[in-house]
Amino acid sequence: MSDRPLEISLLLLRISVFAVMLMWTVDKFINPGHAAGIFESFYGIGGVGTILVWILGAIELIVLMAFVAGYARIWTYGFVMVVHGASTLSSFGQYLAPFEGPNLLFFAAWPMWAACIALFILRDRDRLLSVDR
Repeated sequence: MSDRPLEISLLLLRISVFAVMLMWTVDKFINPGHAAGIFESFYGIGGVGTILVWILGAIELIVLMAFVAGYARIWTYGFVMVVHGASTLSSFGQYLAPFEGPNLLFFAAWPMWAACIALFILRDRDRLLSVDR
């Protein structure tokens, strides 16, 4: 049986995870105050300034570009999986009150985290349009 359907599926997962993570990264440059507020609200890290947010955004952007290119997969896929996992778990309070405010939207993080985990586990099979074949 051909690996082509699996490779297409993994490529689609990689591109879609990249698209979501890219928007969060771009937000760090466009609205660094929003990112600083997230660090304070969800991670308990206050006083994160604009420059630090931009530095974190730049690091994220570099890793995400390598991720979408399928480069250094153990590290880039692992980074994306861990970062998204931390984001998903740090939102635990929102899962306890799903029907308050926009909390129901937080549940979308779980299937995306599952996609990140699947990409990490199947990284050696994710060869389509990958520079690290």
